[in-house]
Amino acid sequence: MDARDKFTLGLELPTDPRWVNIAEKNIRAILVDHAYCEQKAASSCISLIVAYPEKDKLVEVLTPVVAEEWSHFERVMQALRKRGYSLDRPRKDVYVERLFQVSRKGGSRTEQLLEKLLMNALIEARSCERFKLLWKHIPDPELSEFYYELMVSEAGHYRNFLQLAKEYIPADDVMQRWRELLQEEALIMQQLDVRDDRMH
Repeated sequence: MDARDKFTLGLELPTDPRWVNIAEKNIRAILVDHAYCEQKAASSCISLIVAYPEKDKLVEVLTPVVAEEWSHFERVMQALRKRGYSLDRPRKDVYVERLFQVSRKGGSRTEQLLEKLLMNALIEARSCERFKLLWKHIPDPELSEFYYELMVSEAGHYRNFLQLAKEYIPADDVMQRWRELLQEEALIMQQLDVRDDRMH
């Protein structure tokens, strides 16, 4: 991993520095949104296993990730309850919706697998970057430590999805599409408002 990947996981555009400053002022909304993000991450891994059960490596790698993502959901719920907050209703995830708009539709099962794996890798990479910001800057020591742990975990998940893609698709094809998606994601990040109630 080169120096750039060490700090931004290959992302083309870092998070607007204002995000962490406003997010800490609305930590309840951030925790609620984060809880649903962990739910979606677990569900996404389950969907991949159900869609591609014949791919042994995928099933082997993603099965423990499902459990880990759900344990993260449980821990976010604990953080909410400890602060006297309830889960509340999910909010529209404009970031993920915009990502899926640039995802290629149709094609072979293998081409669709590539899109799904890289989309998951991209979301995990951005989540990891956001967790790093919260770890470094949020004034709550307990939450800071929590987000450090999650930062490390999400970085591992990001690598899992990229490695799985290379398991089933030639590495050059994977990296070409990955670079294209990184550029698309940077454009999305430029266009999105800085929100105090969203993890992404």
